Amino acid sequence: MKDFISKKTFLILLAIISGLLLSLGWPERGFPGLLFIGFVPLLFLEEILTRNRDRDIKFSVLLCSWPGFFVWNILTTWWIVNSTLIGAALAIILNSLFMSIIFQTYHWSRKKLQHPLAGYAALISYWIAFEYLHLNWDLNWPWLNLGNGFASYYKWVQWYEFTGTFGGTIWILVGNILVFELLKKLKTQNSKFLVQYSIFIVIWIFAPLIFSYVTYSNYREKKDPVTFVVVQPNLDPYSEQYTLAPSAVVGRILKVATPYLDKNTNFLIAPESAIQENMWENDLSSFSSIQHLHNLLFQYPDLNILVGGSTFYQLLPGEPLPRSARKFSDTDHFYIAYNTAIMINIRDSLQLYHKSKLTPGVEILPSFKGFKWLENYAIDLGGTVGSLGTDSIRKVYNTVNTVKVGPVICYESIFGEFFARFVQNGAQLMIIITNDGWWGNTAGHRQHFSFAHLRAIETRRCIARSANTGISAFINQRGDASGVTEYWKPAVIKSTLNANQKITFYVKHGDYLARIFSWLGGALLMVTLVLSFQRRFKKTGHE
Repeated sequence: MKDFISKKTFLILLAIISGLLLSLGWPERGFPGLLFIGFVPLLFLEEILTRNRDRDIKFSVLLCSWPGFFVWNILTTWWIVNSTLIGAALAIILNSLFMSIIFQTYHWSRKKLQHPLAGYAALISYWIAFEYLHLNWDLNWPWLNLGNGFASYYKWVQWYEFTGTFGGTIWILVGNILVFELLKKLKTQNSKFLVQYSIFIVIWIFAPLIFSYVTYSNYREKKDPVTFVVVQPNLDPYSEQYTLAPSAVVGRILKVATPYLDKNTNFLIAPESAIQENMWENDLSSFSSIQHLHNLLFQYPDLNILVGGSTFYQLLPGEPLPRSARKFSDTDHFYIAYNTAIMINIRDSLQLYHKSKLTPGVEILPSFKGFKWLENYAIDLGGTVGSLGTDSIRKVYNTVNTVKVGPVICYESIFGEFFARFVQNGAQLMIIITNDGWWGNTAGHRQHFSFAHLRAIETRRCIARSANTGISAFINQRGDASGVTEYWKPAVIKSTLNANQKITFYVKHGDYLARIFSWLGGALLMVTLVLSFQRRFKKTGHE
């Protein structure tokens, strides 16, 4: 019994070491080189349990690996607790569990497939399928997708314009497998083999680095200048943003921005949810906040204003009821609530884009049949609570005397393929509006900001980022940031960014790597199931 406890303690220690390594390699202050060895202790854990499987209980890999994934999750995303204790607990515990299930499934497949390469292919495929799922279901939480680990060291991954972040995930997982195999062979292989194997590992890790730095050094933007003024109003989301009069909020934005405007300014950008006037889209132009902003256009007719706000749409009789429809308390009519980016200019009617990648637990709850009751327990962060409406396409704004731009709202900026669809639809520049005031001065807002480097590289689009409490900045097509503001301080920044019309390989093909490996993972899982049933059948037949 003592040996059993001692062994389990050792295995859990291995898992925790992996969790610490992955945490120390994570943005925005970690060193991503550690990600190439972060899974090695977990692989040794799985190897030990494979060799001693007859003496271990079922799901030992899941139970022993979960503490390590929990450590990684809690050390990198603990800041969620500043906005919601329940949401933080669910995100950290469940995501750790999902990761452990993937590792357990790999262990199971490895035993059934009985070939090292097939086992490792299963690990890579299952993990990528998990990350891909996290980008595309209602409980999406791709914050810890491995390819995001290079967000602060974006010069390492300029090749994301070809692969997106899934290229980084493959880079990391294969690197860990190679290091693990090298350590296993130290006692059994001769020095010549070990040297050759080590050289191969060095090439695997450093060849993409060299390619990336060469690409970064040689990349040149084509001159196509567009001038932005970005406002960081610094409205406290807990005490000001949803209690101040809308006229006071708009007045604050215009007061700080107006000195920076001139006839050559193309865009004025204000952050997500800046306007909280509960505006109805059925007659949006009648609301005072919109009128106040529109009046500025008489002085600057070539200006395009982008601002975030909460809007509502009353469904007309006979219109289909989406899952986000809400019933008025005093009538039989329905409406939809949106988190909206509003474009105002002198030429066009108001252009609206509704946030479509919604934050789980705050803006969306599971759509599975029978779970509608969860709407009553949506996390209240101010503004509109419960599942919001979305847009089915990634809209691109028409502008006055300048290029087309794509609006991205907050959480949407961590979804690579989703972000790229704005560019597919004609966006030559990208705009991110966000709040980022919920988490306080923690790693949360800094991580969120760092992910924008990756989106710029994937699409080769400059980005203007307006964050309510920071970080606001301008990001060029190589991922370099300028005009970076301080957190929790009012600020206005002005800069000229270059538009771009070229389409990268990643923009054209999206997360093709994820789709390929998800199909491969599905095939390997099916083979695993077939082999499992065959062996069980043979065992039963012999009995």
